[in-house]
Amino acid sequence: MSAPETPPSATYDSAFLKACRREPVPHTPVWFMRQAGRSLPEYRKVREGIPMLESCMRPELVTEITLQPVRRHNVDAAIYYSDIVVPLKAIGVDLDIRPGVGPVVEKPIRTRADLAQLRDLTPEDVSYVTEAIGLLTRELGATPLIGFAGAPFTLASYLVEGGPSRTYENAKAMMYGDPELWADLLDRLAEITAVFLKVQIEAGASAVQLFDSWAGALAPVDYRRSVLPASAKVFEAVEGYGVPRIHFGVGCGELLKLMGEAGADVVGVDWRVPLDEAARRVGPGKALQGNLDPTVLFASTEAVEAKTREVLDSAEGLEGHVFNLGHGVMPSTDPDALTRLVEYVHTHTTR
Repeated sequence: MSAPETPPSATYDSAFLKACRREPVPHTPVWFMRQAGRSLPEYRKVREGIPMLESCMRPELVTEITLQPVRRHNVDAAIYYSDIVVPLKAIGVDLDIRPGVGPVVEKPIRTRADLAQLRDLTPEDVSYVTEAIGLLTRELGATPLIGFAGAPFTLASYLVEGGPSRTYENAKAMMYGDPELWADLLDRLAEITAVFLKVQIEAGASAVQLFDSWAGALAPVDYRRSVLPASAKVFEAVEGYGVPRIHFGVGCGELLKLMGEAGADVVGVDWRVPLDEAARRVGPGKALQGNLDPTVLFASTEAVEAKTREVLDSAEGLEGHVFNLGHGVMPSTDPDALTRLVEYVHTHTTR
């Protein structure tokens, strides 16, 4: 797969991509993690009776779900509807997404022999992604589409633990106790992830986000030694395409500088660190994304606006700022609160 010479022209001058490139914008762009899905009644209607992973493999359904929040909220970017375990499922890993639980792996990776589960990913394995993004970019026109993938550490955590974990005891035991096996596992996952992102970019995604959802469980010294090299490999693999690369993790205030060093153009920040302080930690040369606490949306409109102003004030003077929540939209969020939030940010920041 070869990198295109220029970014997609239809979306190049969008507020979202301008902010990612740290260029002047007409208004602060807004999109929400997990905007495509759970909180929307129209999403629940089209997903009714369809298992999560199956829904990610139906191009027309993926297209409809991805477009729903763009239509409803007037966000500045769409986020491709998928799941971080899709590339693992595509290469034959025996896993499922169980309602109320999350990804569950039938045979966790605990030994070197278990690495055999992880063969190379090919574009043909995820042809439905190429098809869906082709449909989406035609519909979206000048609105950018963000592709995404799970970062090697977060994918490794699921694979080693066998499912979601609060302690990551098995993953950390491997990281500390068998660093060579751990490094090989993350390197293999970095290769799989890089191919998955390349497929999305070559199909038409205007930016990509690497979700390292569970990296906040790590101390900086462990992140630098045992995680950063694999994430850096992913970012380096897609650098030549010229699309913005976003890096996001939860509870990663102590890791922000390192996450920027991994190769991101934009560093996502959760709600625990104000954006001006995050900018100091990350250092110059990076845009920031974030960072309204998702639970604020359950408060009154006045409270939402007040907290939003705090975020925007904290972002004043940043090289580039993409407004987002500090984590994903919660399932019971009122969709109208999101629509009002987008309008408020647009109106409040029009330049």
